[in-house]
Amino acid sequence: MFAVIKTGGKQYRVAANDLLKIEKVEGQVGDIVEIGHVLAHGEGENVTFGAPFVDGALVTAEVVEQGKNRTVIAFKKRRRQNSRRKIGHRQLLTTVRIAEILLGGAKPAKKAAAKAEAKSEAKAEVAAKAEAKAEAAPKPEAKPEAAPKKEAKATETAAPLFKAPKGEPDDLTVIKGIGPVAAGQLNEQGITTFAQIAKLSDKDIAKIDEHMPFSADQIMDWREQAKDLAKK
Repeated sequence: MFAVIKTGGKQYRVAANDLLKIEKVEGQVGDIVEIGHVLAHGEGENVTFGAPFVDGALVTAEVVEQGKNRTVIAFKKRRRQNSRRKIGHRQLLTTVRIAEILLGGAKPAKKAAAKAEAKSEAKAEVAAKAEAKAEAAPKPEAKPEAAPKKEAKATETAAPLFKAPKGEPDDLTVIKGIGPVAAGQLNEQGITTFAQIAKLSDKDIAKIDEHMPFSADQIMDWREQAKDLAKK
């Protein structure tokens, strides 16, 4: 006989003595756990389907091992935003051995260990004892609150990436691809002339790509245009 069960949001086709890894269920090694979500059961070609679950059907399993799945890494990067995010997840798994497939409300040969109620009672008892101790303990005298300290205002500003050359700045919007906003951002970082853009090294371009919203390909294109404009 086989059964189709649902646990942890997944469906499994199982039979007696099958060894199976499912998402974590509470229980120690050797405990019997019950899986009541039986979608179908059958033997050979005779199959009974539930709507969605079969009434009175139950699958019991013995906990063999509590463990973890392999780590899954999720990595996300935003272009030109200097933003990277790396998240790892390791799913908790329980290895079980299918013990019985019960139909028509039949009771299992071994009962599942009732630990949830014992745990809740133990937690309630510990909480009650802690509350009683807190009430019995003498309350400390309230100390006068100290006057809040005034936070110092941050007056320092980030230094520009480059030192602006002396003399009149050029109109950087002449370069195709540089608008008024981009020109203002470049001026704030000390880039003000065609000659300065024409002399940018690959290291300088990498620095701009890292700290400003421009790509390396854009800056290289501007550098080639600036070489012609600087000669005029």
